[in-house]
Amino acid sequence: MNLFSGVVSAQLLVFGILTLAIFVLCVWALIDCATRAARAFPAAGKRTKMFWLLITGAATVVGFLALPLGGSSAGIFQFFALIGAVVVIVYLVDVRPAVAPYSRRGGGGGRRRPGPPTRGGW
Repeated sequence: MNLFSGVVSAQLLVFGILTLAIFVLCVWALIDCATRAARAFPAAGKRTKMFWLLITGAATVVGFLALPLGGSSAGIFQFFALIGAVVVIVYLVDVRPAVAPYSRRGGGGGRRRPGPPTRGGW
């Protein structure tokens, strides 16, 4: 094993880890989008829930196809995985915080439990 093959092996390992991270990020964005209320998206001034489900779903599929499973390269999907990463980062950084106030999770119908008032902060 010479120095060149060692460097190539290290690069492939790093690239594989980054591709896996992109795939996990895509899955997280898809699950988060699926759990949001559909009415929250237009209320926040964003595109529809179906639009974001399609976009994050497509990014997840491409991210999966880009994974170097079994040591094979994924070709063109590797480039599209980077585009998918940009798409889900836009969702997670821009859309998710905007729709969060309009999405109620955990049931309860928006009612607070009786108890002492809470103060803001951390």
